[in-house]
Amino acid sequence: MSGAPTRPRTGSRSVVVAACLVLGLGLIGGAATGSWLTGDGGPEGAGNAFGTARTLWHSVPVDDLFPPTVEGTGAGPGGADRTWTRIAVAPDGGCAHAFDPLLHEALAPAGCERLLRATYTDATQSYVTTVGLLFTKADPAAMSALAARFRDEHLDRRADLMPRPYAAAGTAAAAFGDRQRASWSVTVLTDAPVVAYAVTGWADGRTVDAPQPAADAVRSGATTDPAQAGLGNEAQGLADRVERRLRKTVGTATEKPA
Repeated sequence: MSGAPTRPRTGSRSVVVAACLVLGLGLIGGAATGSWLTGDGGPEGAGNAFGTARTLWHSVPVDDLFPPTVEGTGAGPGGADRTWTRIAVAPDGGCAHAFDPLLHEALAPAGCERLLRATYTDATQSYVTTVGLLFTKADPAAMSALAARFRDEHLDRRADLMPRPYAAAGTAAAAFGDRQRASWSVTVLTDAPVVAYAVTGWADGRTVDAPQPAADAVRSGATTDPAQAGLGNEAQGLADRVERRLRKTVGTATEKPA
């Protein structure tokens, strides 16, 4: 009848809305399932990796964390290549006497689960470098807080907060003591309960009056003895590569079978 009001087609509209809702839920569910199957579970996945990293010190061969030889492509001054050879591995143990007192105090809130250390020399045996992996007792929040403190207070650049070397008798590092430390690097990880570090010096046992953090020694134009000798590159380059191997090992350990 002409002029009669048109009745809305509520049934068709309801069907469309319902279909969109089902489709949306399907996409969300599919995305969630995909993340679960691939192990990309956001915070939960990160937590699993964090927990896995905590146990690596007793479940992974030392050669996986501290290889007998480490290649440092482009790690030297001016992008020169470096090769480091492991000359000693310290027995795993606690953190007593491994750090200067103030560094020990700064790290104390994270706790010390285990400390692994190894000492390397360069291809010419001119330098010696101790690298360490401190496995802490801290949770992700505590590691993030510790990392923020080190960053904000520049604790990694203070010469009174240095890690100590591992000097093994009968090796090129036999005379590598506290007075021989020339450059160092300390990194607090936030994706694993680990503090990675390196400290380097000359292999001939010479003392160093003014050690310099690696981050400063590798800067262009740095003129200190550690910088000119490339000791900052030794510490930073070796620490970076050991840290990368740690992350690679964690990734391998947390992979789920297909």
